[in-house]
Amino acid sequence: MTNIFLCVLCGCFFASLREIAFEVVMLFEIGVVLAKGLVVTLLLLGAGAYMTLIERVLMARMQLRLGPNRVGPFGLLQPIADGIKLLCKESFQPANIETFTYWLAPGISLFIALFVFVLIPFGGTVELWGHQIDLRIADVNAGIVFLLAFSSLAVYGVVLAGWSSNNRYSLLGGLRGTAQMISYEIPMGISLLTVILSAGTLSLPGIVEAQRDHWFIWTNPIGFLIYLTTAFAETNRAPFDMPEAEQELTGGYHTEYGGMKFAVFFLAEYINIIAVSAIAVTLFLGGWHGPGDIPVLWFLVKVAFFIFFFMWVRATMPRFRYDQLMSFGWKVLVPLATVNLILTAYFTMV
Repeated sequence: MTNIFLCVLCGCFFASLREIAFEVVMLFEIGVVLAKGLVVTLLLLGAGAYMTLIERVLMARMQLRLGPNRVGPFGLLQPIADGIKLLCKESFQPANIETFTYWLAPGISLFIALFVFVLIPFGGTVELWGHQIDLRIADVNAGIVFLLAFSSLAVYGVVLAGWSSNNRYSLLGGLRGTAQMISYEIPMGISLLTVILSAGTLSLPGIVEAQRDHWFIWTNPIGFLIYLTTAFAETNRAPFDMPEAEQELTGGYHTEYGGMKFAVFFLAEYINIIAVSAIAVTLFLGGWHGPGDIPVLWFLVKVAFFIFFFMWVRATMPRFRYDQLMSFGWKVLVPLATVNLILTAYFTMV
């Protein structure tokens, strides 16, 4: 009887140890995910702030101006000075607004811009303290579907800001942003379907691995160009910056925002540029693949190229008229994306 009791006691003891070990492993994995999320968030916030400086310097060089070069060596402290200035500005809000939504809208834009990076893979795996760490925050089997779903929610920040401000110009800018998002989300989704057909998977790491031998930009150039065009519209960047057209709407959806609330909108815009660039690299330019064993570096170099291209287009092209913008989306991009999808499906099946 004593032996049976000791056996049961030992079994319970080892079962408890196993459960404790399992919980420790789970806590470690959760801690790793939180740490990766925190690091990525801090890097993106810093990158978004310094993209304002990079864009101002690049546009100044393209337009034969000096640009910001006074605050710190080579003007490197200009974003910090701008942040302090905006933080110290008097906080105001118009009368007769929807207060809760008015304050919530900038947070929605920033949260959605950051959340997209939960799904984007930055590289393969690295070994840390004897553990294999994935260079991505989360791996979802249907990652491309979640990516498209969450990226489309960014328009809520724009339309809610325009509606809650109790300003006709702001409301018109928010409505423009909504119509633009709906019009260009369709060809973007169709272009992503061609990537899914070519890769045969919905997983973003799987799509990257499918491009180990050849990038999809070479086998699907039309899909890439459609995605690139819609990416400008999704981020409200020139020549598709109709929701904030200064000459027509005095500022559009953010007319009634100042100080840090204004800064949050533009920080979200720059992080969105990084996001659509990272998605383009993941889906069409082979992700982290490149010569040598430096996957993260190759990923960052490709993303930096796209960011430069966004700034180059802003300094080069004039803004579309709104009727031209809508006609181009529905009469050109949607039919072209549909034909490209049919051809991709045909050649994939053959």
